[in-house]
Amino acid sequence: MNNSDLIVRALEQAGVRWVFGVTSGPVLPLSEALRRSSIDFVLTASETSAGFMATAVGYLTGIPGVCASTVGPGATNLTTGVGCAWLDRAPVIAITCNVGSSWLERRIQMRIDHHALFRPLTKATISFRDHSTDEIMRRAIALAVEDPPGPVHLDLPEDIAQANPGAAVAASRHESSRPPDLSGDIAKILSASLAQVRRPLVITGLSFTRSRATRELLQFVERQRLPFVTTMHAKGFLPESHGHWAGVIGRARRSDIKAFTDRADLIIAVGYDPIEINYEDWTGKTPIVHIGSEAAETGKDLNFVWNAASDLDAAIEAISATAPVSNEWSAAEWSQHRSALDRALRPSRTDFSTYHVLDALRGWLPADGILAYDVGAHTHQIATQWRSELPRTLLATNGWSSMGYGMPAAYAARLVFPERPVVCVVGEGGFQMTGGEL
Repeated sequence: MNNSDLIVRALEQAGVRWVFGVTSGPVLPLSEALRRSSIDFVLTASETSAGFMATAVGYLTGIPGVCASTVGPGATNLTTGVGCAWLDRAPVIAITCNVGSSWLERRIQMRIDHHALFRPLTKATISFRDHSTDEIMRRAIALAVEDPPGPVHLDLPEDIAQANPGAAVAASRHESSRPPDLSGDIAKILSASLAQVRRPLVITGLSFTRSRATRELLQFVERQRLPFVTTMHAKGFLPESHGHWAGVIGRARRSDIKAFTDRADLIIAVGYDPIEINYEDWTGKTPIVHIGSEAAETGKDLNFVWNAASDLDAAIEAISATAPVSNEWSAAEWSQHRSALDRALRPSRTDFSTYHVLDALRGWLPADGILAYDVGAHTHQIATQWRSELPRTLLATNGWSSMGYGMPAAYAARLVFPERPVVCVVGEGGFQMTGGEL
């Protein structure tokens, strides 16, 4: 057994089923170890697609998606896919297979500093020269899935990949950092705020997609008779057929949605990650109760009533138990807004338009079918027009927003869920970037 075998064994134990990448000389020890394992090496047309596919797998399963590349240009190609995992919050292990250790400080063909390259895009960048293989893999896997999840970069020199491992080291505990439980304080502040305003509004975002308390938040919305809007990533985590749903901010017909959110005199942001859209872009000076596992960045024009990192699930459970407070919203008002929004999304015309395609797809694709879509003008239309009832049935990149994401993400979804239909909507730009993946 060599170090590549140990790496693969650790991935197997973590539940990894695929490694995506492009092989080459330095990658061969790892791909050979994968050949002898239960993990499939999935050859992609580019390392960028490998990173996108690993991101989609990590998001859909909660188990780190894994991608691998060769030295230099292979690593730079990989960074675009890894950046997606970084800003869209998906657990990923990115392995760059490097030249031999004796060449790592030399100026030679293809070699660059992989750690300097990946440092701004990852939670950590680690060399297999610095620690034992077992220790590195334990740390990397734990760190990738720790909230907020994200990518970890591992650099594997070719000689170390083929070397026999040293003596096993005692397992060290990875000290995970969990936010404190401030649910009692949040519930008190929110109750007091609700008593002072007339039109409170709920918004959910990217961090809410990692919550286990979706049912409790829906109970809170219903009990307090509040409308809710979402970001693009949060679509489907509360059902969009619900009578309290009022749209997706920052996308198609964004001015119509903003006209609605501007009526609010209190914004209750649950699991909102400003990486999708800054608070400044739509809140004005409206008071904000920011409930999340991370505090939001402050700005001179923002009015936070509450803004501190807290255990998100505990906070949602606490606010769901608060006594109902009357407000001035009406179900008729929400219904009129949704009807006007639907009409605006489908202007009267005789030619064949994007909204016709999306309506046809929505009528055909079952509720648990998965729609992956690339970045482009159609992204905005889908975000607002498409209705989602179930979580993780939409695959898109919002924090990273790189073209070329859609097709690799769709193929990854099909690997994860071979029994479910998967559709990809892609523009000509994204198709040209990743058409080789067909």
